[in-house]
Amino acid sequence: MLNSKRFFSKLLLFGEYSIIKEGNALAVPYPLFEGHLRFKTQQNQNQTNSIDSELRAFSQFLKHHENPTLKEIIDVDSFYFDVGQGLYFNSSIPQGYGVGSSGALVAAVLDNYLMYPRHKLLADIDHLKSILSTMESHFHGASSGIDPLISFLDSPIKIIKGRTTKVISLDHHDCGVNLFLVNTGRPRRTEPLVNLFLEKIKSKEFSTDFDNTLIPSTNMCIDAFLGNDETALTDGFKNISQFQYKHMQEMIPKLFQGLWKKGLNSDDFYLKLCGAGGGGFILGLTKDIENARKHFDGIEFRSIRF
Repeated sequence: MLNSKRFFSKLLLFGEYSIIKEGNALAVPYPLFEGHLRFKTQQNQNQTNSIDSELRAFSQFLKHHENPTLKEIIDVDSFYFDVGQGLYFNSSIPQGYGVGSSGALVAAVLDNYLMYPRHKLLADIDHLKSILSTMESHFHGASSGIDPLISFLDSPIKIIKGRTTKVISLDHHDCGVNLFLVNTGRPRRTEPLVNLFLEKIKSKEFSTDFDNTLIPSTNMCIDAFLGNDETALTDGFKNISQFQYKHMQEMIPKLFQGLWKKGLNSDDFYLKLCGAGGGGFILGLTKDIENARKHFDGIEFRSIRF
């Protein structure tokens, strides 16, 4: 019997790419988009998306995976059977936007087909992340496990030095400034962008500036965001925006490079990559949300609330 729980998308607020170099990262659930497992009926025969076409392959991946831990934790046979009976993932999460469409699916499968005692699984978050990473690797070839972990826990998490996972709370949070999302209107694939970054990091100039500017600024933003320090958050966000505009323009859609620079010059708002970049969403910060909105006429603009 499937449960009716919804699994939300996620936003990586801070830590894109710096997490690869053992920097800190902060990611949160984003309830605007969600998905859940259900069975096809005569009324919803056509309610599928491209992820659903991979469900059978995913069920085979889990069923034949060499890691015996998966079969101890997940009822892979029941999942495989249910896929054959018309199981699909009913989702509003856009794919290729970096908001965790496959992560939410993986979280839903683990939650619905979990055989292992839940309290034991939750007692070791890093082990849970490892399991989810193995599951999601079917979709990306490699996975940090962060996206499905956020969807599974429905809680913000902080990654410390690229490794240790800490569940945090944003109750009564007010950082004093406004964060917003801008929709570039174009999906992207993460793998080519990460490969591009790995090539860029081989440059001594890029690597030095990355270590001395981006990682400290990212860590400062996380601490300032969690500590409600408006000044430090604004300064750190601007530093990230400047670094990415200078060193990572290939990851900024061309149609948004002018707006990116306009924000830096005017100080009305600042933009940074939201995840891998290349498309999907762009994250922004402003002190005046209505003034910032005017700069994005005709572009989907969403204020983020916590």
